[in-house]
Amino acid sequence: MANKIHTGSGMIPGQMQVASGHITLNADMPTVSVIVANIGDRPIQIGSHYHFYEANDALTFERELTLGFRLNIAAGTAIRFEPGQSRTVELVAFGGNRMVYGFQGKVMGSIDEFTAQHAVTDKEACCENKDEGK
Repeated sequence: MANKIHTGSGMIPGQMQVASGHITLNADMPTVSVIVANIGDRPIQIGSHYHFYEANDALTFERELTLGFRLNIAAGTAIRFEPGQSRTVELVAFGGNRMVYGFQGKVMGSIDEFTAQHAVTDKEACCENKDEGK
């Protein structure tokens, strides 16, 4: 049997002492709920900090609503969407400096700058389409 190492503080190395009570995750952060359906033929798993806007294209949902959001679940966990499955998920806004890199490469920088540029592009496309109808 291994001997216990004592630190003099009464704690065992690696031991954690936490306060009693509950921890509120993502308090006061904006959230949004979306209905997500997996129309693909393979299961899709999305991790806690994946930029939901850039999730697999076989997942259908109101993608524009999810720009700058991730799943509102504990860090290191994930949600799995089976083929044909539909469910409502709650998303929470990214905090900090709101910089996103990687994923599908759709943003690659500031979420807020991308959102502003995306809104301008959508507005220009809308106006061009109206002009074509004249």
